[in-house]
Amino acid sequence: MSEKIAVLGAGSWGSILANLLDENGNQVSLWSYNSKQVEELNTKHTNTHYIKDFTYSETLIAYADLKEALTDATTILFVVPTKAVRDVASQVKTILAETHAKPALIHASKGIEQKTYKRVSEILAEEIPAENRSSITVLSGPSHAEDVAKRDITLITAASTDLDAAKHVQNLFMNHYFRVYTNSDVIGVEIAAALKNIIALGTGALRGLGYGDNAKAALMTRGLAEVSRLGGSFGANPQTFMGLAGVGDIIVTGTSSNSRNWRAGDQLGQGKSLDEVINNMGMVIEGVATTKAAYELAKQRGVDMPITEAIYQVLYEGKEIRQAISDLMQREGRSEF
Repeated sequence: MSEKIAVLGAGSWGSILANLLDENGNQVSLWSYNSKQVEELNTKHTNTHYIKDFTYSETLIAYADLKEALTDATTILFVVPTKAVRDVASQVKTILAETHAKPALIHASKGIEQKTYKRVSEILAEEIPAENRSSITVLSGPSHAEDVAKRDITLITAASTDLDAAKHVQNLFMNHYFRVYTNSDVIGVEIAAALKNIIALGTGALRGLGYGDNAKAALMTRGLAEVSRLGGSFGANPQTFMGLAGVGDIIVTGTSSNSRNWRAGDQLGQGKSLDEVINNMGMVIEGVATTKAAYELAKQRGVDMPITEAIYQVLYEGKEIRQAISDLMQREGRSEF
């Protein structure tokens, strides 16, 4: 059945998910704080800063006014950068309280909040009280917006502690090229989604330094091991890290130039400073902030995360990348498992 869905965040992923939901027969409103972007989407049906050579559905309507975008929405999809989630959710709460609406909430943002170390679903639950929402579901997995725009085959997972909510999200997004599985492990899915960006920074840096496939495979595999360790410390299901949100997302993000985190790492490997990389990207690099949060969280919980620590030292302490790699390789030998 058709629904009224508000998608908050018109970057590459948010705008393409909005277009997919529109294709699936829903009435979709897409919100952006950028009025020029809204005008481009509504008049030219393009979003050229984020997705090149793609024409959006003419029935997809963009809004610069958040209240207008939320009007009559039965489902709200958050796809804003992690650092903006709390502020946007607070604004949404005010609007929902005024209208007495109780929509289903979904988020497709991948990160951990600085200082609080909260996952995105936790932020949403704190900012939007239960009386103003029916459920919270996480949408994550190996997916580049550029490939979904081409209608390439894509498989992801919808995670919620409420199985009916996860099935609702599954039904909203499923079509002939976009397949959604359900999962009840919200913690594991969100930690995997956030920390895979750290691993992508690392594999990109290896490429920039001229290392080959062996090194990249090693980093992704051992990176997944430490992501799993941190998730396990919170009670996540180990199987999650072997699934779409875990190994699947690490593969796609850690090997593709479509990944902004991989591209950022590649530039770092070529010798550019972090400030230069951030200026060159022109988009949020979630892995940079997530590295700091994950490093601090691992220290707090006593979880061994040597790759995350090495990348933190490069990003925040000015350590030379080749020295960081050398130090990792010269660690004392140990059992794999």
